Amino acid sequence: MTVGTLDNNAYFHAFKEDISAIELPLRFTFPFCYEPHPLAIVAAQELQAYLETQNEWTHNFGLEENNDGLAIGKMFGILVVRDQQHRLGYLAAVSGKLAGSNKHRYFVPPIFDMLEKDGFFLNEEVHLNALNRKIELLENGVELAQTKSNFYRLKDTWELTLNELKTKLRVQKKERKETRTKLRAMLSDAEYELMMEDMRNQSLRDKQELQRFQYDMHLATEPENRKLQQLLFDISVLKEERKMRSGNLQKQLFEHYNFLNAEGKHKNVVAIFQDFNQSTPPAGSGECAAPKLLQYAYSHNLTPITLAEFWWGCSPSSEIRRHKNYYPACRKKCEPILGHMLQGLMVDPNPMQQETTLQTELPQIYEDEDIIVFNKPAEFLSVPGIHVKDSVYNRVLKRYPKAGPIIIHRLDMSTSGLLVVAKNKMAHQFMQDQFIRHTITKEYIALLDGVIEQESGLIDLPLRVDLDDRPRQMVCYTYGKPAQTKWERIAIENGKTRVRFYPLTGRTHQLRMHAVHPKGLNTPIIGDDLYGTKANRLHLHASFIKFMHPGSKQEISFEIPPDF
Repeated sequence: MTVGTLDNNAYFHAFKEDISAIELPLRFTFPFCYEPHPLAIVAAQELQAYLETQNEWTHNFGLEENNDGLAIGKMFGILVVRDQQHRLGYLAAVSGKLAGSNKHRYFVPPIFDMLEKDGFFLNEEVHLNALNRKIELLENGVELAQTKSNFYRLKDTWELTLNELKTKLRVQKKERKETRTKLRAMLSDAEYELMMEDMRNQSLRDKQELQRFQYDMHLATEPENRKLQQLLFDISVLKEERKMRSGNLQKQLFEHYNFLNAEGKHKNVVAIFQDFNQSTPPAGSGECAAPKLLQYAYSHNLTPITLAEFWWGCSPSSEIRRHKNYYPACRKKCEPILGHMLQGLMVDPNPMQQETTLQTELPQIYEDEDIIVFNKPAEFLSVPGIHVKDSVYNRVLKRYPKAGPIIIHRLDMSTSGLLVVAKNKMAHQFMQDQFIRHTITKEYIALLDGVIEQESGLIDLPLRVDLDDRPRQMVCYTYGKPAQTKWERIAIENGKTRVRFYPLTGRTHQLRMHAVHPKGLNTPIIGDDLYGTKANRLHLHASFIKFMHPGSKQEISFEIPPDF
């Protein structure tokens, strides 16, 4: 294995460390689920050393103790490559721009530099920024606020009087009805008809009075309403212009994003997404590190060997990103693009599509005519996946073909522990009702990768799926579903903390997110490959469950300790 540098290529970095003893991978990295190859780890460590010592640019990653200003962590990537002389080195890239620029000595350039001086993007951005300022001035201006205040104050005053009038007219109508009923038997037909004629006239006068009032109300409020609607219309026109210009700008940008693959074929980003799932590329497609790295390698006759991406800096407030941790490529933006760019390479199989549990035992700890209780192993599905079918559901259905509905609740694939299934419709409905009413008690035990000083607490962080990177979850106070977890510390063990979780809700990845989020325990569960660092398994176990038995209607409970 020869290690060197390309004299005419500043982006090709020779390894500083001796890598001669490291074997090359047989296939290229599957970018959406991987463990970094030793070569990728060496390259990443050398890039991290550069980030720690460089003085060519300044960016606030939020790593300083006395950090001031807006801190933004970034995703970096490395691609180990081989040149035509069979020399090994690596390329480096950053997702998005860095320090306000796309041009850096150490990092490969973007597929298209939208920040090029006098380019169409920056020129159009000037117009968009001007529109944004106009819209902001109008929306936050004194005139709009004063007009709204005047109109709604006037409208509320008139509506108050209108409601009083309507109440009075309803009372009068009721009184007329009571009078008709009371006097019907006391009056002759002629007298009764005269009374009815008078009442019809009163009713007509009431209607006319209401109509006059509503007309007067319209005349009084219309000038302010017209003024308000004109201001809102002016804002909507500007927003529509902004939307049109943004759409045209994005379309123009997409025309410049044409991606190579290992077979030397170009494909535009719009066609890539259209062929993938009939969708439009989201903004920022192609700006991540992995597409930049592969594009540069293909364009300069460099053979990709292995890839890795890591986070550098503080975590965003909603997502979970930990400093120096490795992460897979994002799904929403990168999956279609990389699906094209990896064509022609021998790529590792997707481990999420491999049936790896067919020989795995599914321990059963209880069964009767209504329910079965399993001790589900880690990395075993509760229900069939898109590609992997082996699961608790299929195992039960194979044994009892006429059983069902079967699944009452689920455990994440990586979580082990107590899982209750139903053998008949009555049991399923009875158990599901308890879950809906939150009358079932569940406890989990986890081992966290750090020391938790606090003894107990309540975590309340709403969660929703990360639309750009499923199945990851994120904290979201706007659209997230409520998620609460009580917890208590059990023990500190060799720098790790064993805790007991009491989930009050059952959101996807709730315990994992509440453990790792800075506003939670700020410490990942050991083995959490989504939000922490991969280990032999996720150290999270459903250890206890208590519920009302669907047959006996008596309280029943099960407890089984974790094997970690």
